[in-house]
Amino acid sequence: MYGIVNKAIESLVIENFGEAKWKIIKEASGVDVDFFMSNEPYDDDITYKLAGAVSKEMNITISDVLITFGEYWVLKTGKEKYGSLMEAGGSNLKDFLKNLPAFHNRVMLFYPKLTPPEFKVTHEEERSLHLHYFSKREGLKEFVRGLLQGLGKLYSTPVQIELIEDRDAGADHEVFKVSW
Repeated sequence: MYGIVNKAIESLVIENFGEAKWKIIKEASGVDVDFFMSNEPYDDDITYKLAGAVSKEMNITISDVLITFGEYWVLKTGKEKYGSLMEAGGSNLKDFLKNLPAFHNRVMLFYPKLTPPEFKVTHEEERSLHLHYFSKREGLKEFVRGLLQGLGKLYSTPVQIELIEDRDAGADHEVFKVSW
């Protein structure tokens, strides 16, 4: 993952718990990187180690860490770093989700070595749709749940998210039913 992801984890911790807590978490993670460069790719294992250390230090599940980070990514990092791209995604939650499949194509202009997930929308109805999530990375479905919750907040739209297909249960990708 790119350094911007690890920098966002760092920012989330520092903003909510302070610099001292971040130092404890970083040391506990065993990650030996002094400063993350936003535009540089890093081994995915670094991100997983940081999330695991946050989970352990804060005594919360890794799922809760990923959900919280997903929300933060949309509401803070996304707005600050990709404001114009986010705005181009649509004027409401439904439009943004329908345009999500093309979003990472635009992000790849900034991060050419990115291995992005893919999204597909099916079963579109007036107040719901199915969002298919395909990724080479495992263990990030709760991060996607957090992203969806963050998008609901961004668009001031209460959202319900139901995981209806799961790789952990034998599916080849995750499918979320998103209702509003």
